[in-house]
Amino acid sequence: MRASHAVGRPRGSGGLLVASAVGSLVTVGLGVYGRLHEPTFVAINLAGFSSGVAAKAWLATAAFVLVLVQLVTAAAMYGRFPRIVAPSWAGALHRWSGRAAVLLTVPVAVHCLYALGFQGGTTRTLLHSLFGCFFYGVFVTKMLLLQRSHAPRWSLPVLGGAVFTVMTALWLTSSVWFFTTSRLTF
Repeated sequence: MRASHAVGRPRGSGGLLVASAVGSLVTVGLGVYGRLHEPTFVAINLAGFSSGVAAKAWLATAAFVLVLVQLVTAAAMYGRFPRIVAPSWAGALHRWSGRAAVLLTVPVAVHCLYALGFQGGTTRTLLHSLFGCFFYGVFVTKMLLLQRSHAPRWSLPVLGGAVFTVMTALWLTSSVWFFTTSRLTF
């Protein structure tokens, strides 16, 4: 038995610490940039949307739907549905839905950081700013651990759950808030 797999020694704790440190730096770095950057209040608008905020709300909603796909496929692959075996394509769907979800969040995050910065004027905006920074930190941590074959077995499900939880909080503090105050507008 190799020393790294000795009984009582945690699997890949060094890699987890490094990935967590890098993820923490991303979280703090985004927060510091968002706080120090002078907001431009210039909205990034996409064709077909009435405003930058509407575009953000719909892109975040699409990302949230894909994160739900992530949750279901991960639960199926980890055997969390009794008597249901994950189909062979579940892994590919999980990877591609995650990639698409993150790609959808990039214009939203760029707009938030560049146009609005880190906001704390209300509880909702403060929480949203914190969740946004934390989302990318947890995401980076999870992506770094995917490359480590000796990462602790619990780390990916826990980090995946954290990504899902933070994305839900982001969606609730942005898209749901927008749709309840401005109706379902494009």
